[in-house]
Amino acid sequence: MSFNGKVVAITGAAGGIGQSLCRYFAGQGAAIAAIDKSPALDGFMAEDWAKAKKTAHAKIDIGERGAVMDAFAGLTATLGPIDILVNNAGFSSHPTFRNTTPDSWDHEVNGNLNGAYYCAHAVLDGMKAKGSGNIVAIGSVNGLGALGDPAYSAAKAGMISLTKSLALEYGRFNIRSNIVLPGTVRTPLWQRRAAKDPTVLETLRKWYPLGRIVDPEDVAQAVAFLASDAAAAITGIALPVDCGLSAGNIVMARELTLEDF
Repeated sequence: MSFNGKVVAITGAAGGIGQSLCRYFAGQGAAIAAIDKSPALDGFMAEDWAKAKKTAHAKIDIGERGAVMDAFAGLTATLGPIDILVNNAGFSSHPTFRNTTPDSWDHEVNGNLNGAYYCAHAVLDGMKAKGSGNIVAIGSVNGLGALGDPAYSAAKAGMISLTKSLALEYGRFNIRSNIVLPGTVRTPLWQRRAAKDPTVLETLRKWYPLGRIVDPEDVAQAVAFLASDAAAAITGIALPVDCGLSAGNIVMARELTLEDF
């Protein structure tokens, strides 16, 4: 797939999936508009891959509506109109409902769901003017069922609905909207958890029919496909990229059938 001449905006660019997305699209010829609130963004954009490509970046919290509009105006002025938006930024800090407060609920829903809306809102007029565009969100299998992290999960479920609403209303402008739903992804977050419990990834692996968890590059390639001309007739879908987790509960199936699948 080639994205020569395309401008790709990627939120959460300094995270594990975000870095893979930036490198993948840049490697396919795209100009990269990288967005993240983390101080790590500056260091990431100073790496050799970025120096060799056409890039710009904005260090903002996408949960702040005014900052989002200002950032996209600046990025567009530098790189040109956004062709592809990857709504990748996301986080969770409260794994149980019991430990979730009203304030933390508001914070996580705002940073995950509202932020995705603000970014989509910021690019839609430009995409309509061009008569084309792509918005690909990074959701989660948590948006399909209860797997902990209730505020994050509710926000990701909302992102599925947001994706379908965009696909429905903006298809007539040749703007497509899709969402990828990863399972557990081998990112620095999980590496830090593994430092506390070296068996955690092995414990998780048994739930996945493919016998492994997702690599960030798996997500990047799925996003690139959905944003490419190869997916020109695809819009409004929620695509699990989860090594088979959402296909069924393989651990339960083994116990119910008393068979080794």
